[in-house]
Amino acid sequence: MVISPTAFTFTASKNDCYMSVPGILTLPKNVLINLGIRSAENIHYQLSPQELTEQTIERNEGVLNDTGALVIKTGEFTGRSPKDKFIVKDAITSDTVHWNEFNIPIDTKYFDQLYKKMLDHLESKEIWVRDCQACADPEYKLNIRVINENPWSNLFAYNMFLRPQEDELENFKPDWHIIQAPSFKADAATDGTRQHNFAVVNFTKRIILIGGSGYTGEMKKGIFTILNFILPHDKHVLSMHCSANMGNDGDTAIFFGLSGTGKTTLSTDPERHLIGDDEHGWTENTVFNFEGGCYAKTIDLTEEKEPEIFHAIRPGALVENTTFFEGTNKIDFSNKKITENTRVSYPLHFISNALEPSIGKTPQNIFFLTADAYGILPPVSKLSTGHAMYQFVCGYTAKVAGTEAGVTEPKATFSACFGAPFLPLHPVQYAELLGKKIRTHKVKVWMINTGWTGGAYGVGKRIKLDYTRAMITAALDGQLDSVEYEPHPVFGFMIPKECPEVPSEILNPRNTWADKADYDIKAKELAKQFIKNFEKYASGASGETASAAPKV
Repeated sequence: MVISPTAFTFTASKNDCYMSVPGILTLPKNVLINLGIRSAENIHYQLSPQELTEQTIERNEGVLNDTGALVIKTGEFTGRSPKDKFIVKDAITSDTVHWNEFNIPIDTKYFDQLYKKMLDHLESKEIWVRDCQACADPEYKLNIRVINENPWSNLFAYNMFLRPQEDELENFKPDWHIIQAPSFKADAATDGTRQHNFAVVNFTKRIILIGGSGYTGEMKKGIFTILNFILPHDKHVLSMHCSANMGNDGDTAIFFGLSGTGKTTLSTDPERHLIGDDEHGWTENTVFNFEGGCYAKTIDLTEEKEPEIFHAIRPGALVENTTFFEGTNKIDFSNKKITENTRVSYPLHFISNALEPSIGKTPQNIFFLTADAYGILPPVSKLSTGHAMYQFVCGYTAKVAGTEAGVTEPKATFSACFGAPFLPLHPVQYAELLGKKIRTHKVKVWMINTGWTGGAYGVGKRIKLDYTRAMITAALDGQLDSVEYEPHPVFGFMIPKECPEVPSEILNPRNTWADKADYDIKAKELAKQFIKNFEKYASGASGETASAAPKV
């Protein structure tokens, strides 16, 4: 089977269409025939959230909770499977992609083989098709056609990608396709995969294949992966795994952080306008959201701690892998029976203070969030450009005991640029672009430890959320610009000696430990983990970045 990018042009007449909702929207028949789907009879195009929800319930694939949100289970996989994500190695990617444990090469012949098998599989299925977009900045907008085999996956696409106006759909030409079929399973022995599930990105044919997994996040992270290649490599735009918000005066702030560090919580501030909670691009003049929605964790969600997310769980939202209190349809957000990675997706406009369109100005402040379970890093510190690039390449946080099987004490976690699984290029390329922008725009960079103080997990205490919010507010308002600082003796960060609304005695973490000598020992042990992790990137790093390593 010969597959060509030119096969994806919009060639059908308006009279040659599949109907989804009579008299509302149509999809030209030849669009799917040219894609390779020839005989599917029941094709649903551009359905509304209400229709997709109703169909999911009719198919016994989901139920409503007490607030009207759709609750589903994603099946065998309740999270991404990084070891099963592949990139086709060809003329475009061979010498540009940083091949590693996250960017796993696969031969074109296996892609073509899987592609044909998936299309054959879909010909006997109902199909849900959605035309959508990524990148809020019109200059970088990417048209995407998503093809799913169940309605709730299509609802996820509605929630998470940008939603074109109806007049934009008349001559819609997709730049990329996502074909997602959870019930299709690869044959690892013949299809070049590791096991039956897979996500394969083909930059030449501009297609993402997802099979064997119902976890919806694979779709959004597939698009994020391609933008992390296209924007820095072709457009010189920094793509970022971060949240972002903007104040009433137009001051933009960016929040980097791995899962569990507070990225979504801290950017969803009632006093500021949310640009987005996960994926953004930074041009010469703007910071723009890649997405049209939010995909928030719901484990231990409460109205008190995260009111915006809590109230976004309403009709149109898609809640994944949660359970109910017995005998009710009220979600038990504390229950981890299915997974700790419980999630909800919803359109960005479900957040009351979301910015529309989701485009901010050049950032004035950048925050690196870490939940340091060792209790070593300061709750707030100011970073030089060199320290910023070094910490960006490292992407540090620490997991606490009990979050993974076999983890009985804090465990350091490093993910380059706070998003290693989604970076096709070498991490240093993103870090150098970040450093250039920090210097050009004189951006202030802060590290915020949302983890422990007074000792490691099990001895110390988690830093109060109110204190963390106060530190971020002080940084945003410029209240930390005129205070006195002292350097951390190992990591070199500058620690403020005072901060409004925060007790001064907790600002230097060493002062919070009962045994100061033990703190010094543990700080050097953590520093050695940073140094060891950085070794894999050192050959490509600039002198400014490398010299910002901790001193032991």
